[in-house]
Amino acid sequence: MIKKETIKNKYIGKKPSVKLEKYLNKIKHQILEHKTVYTAFDAASTMHKKLSEIAKSLLVTADKDYYLVLLPADYNLDFKKLGKCIGAMENKKIKAVNISGEKLMKKILDIKAGTLSAFGGLYKLPVVMDKGLAKAKKAVFSGGSFNHSVEMAVKDFIKLENATLGSFGIKKKIKLLVSLKKK
Repeated sequence: MIKKETIKNKYIGKKPSVKLEKYLNKIKHQILEHKTVYTAFDAASTMHKKLSEIAKSLLVTADKDYYLVLLPADYNLDFKKLGKCIGAMENKKIKAVNISGEKLMKKILDIKAGTLSAFGGLYKLPVVMDKGLAKAKKAVFSGGSFNHSVEMAVKDFIKLENATLGSFGIKKKIKLLVSLKKK
């Protein structure tokens, strides 16, 4: 059953794709409709969630193969560690790991830049998830648009996507800037 929660009514956009709704049909989840966001950081801010509960989705190329990589929004990607993780998964040595560019995403997935869904099964892509994200009980995943996200239990996501877990993220040190003015 799909529950819809509107974060800000004035930002209602298009409905989530029918393909995504069918894909998630038998999984407990919640479609979150929100103002337009372009980054995982913006999503966390808009939805009042912790960065560790927002999944950052990246399309990467490891040698000549494509993978959908997920890590918490407050992590950076360690390419070397990801290469080792994918290499262990595929039982081969990975020479190069790169983030795929916008043109490549458009070409191979036929999507706009920034609308990569976290659900690799929709694209027939293997999903690799950082263990830092797997620690969260629930997380918010990209729904494939700037205005929709999917909140669900991480364990259900891992099962649905048959995601491979690995340690390839580096936790960012995010500093909050506070301005103090004397009067």
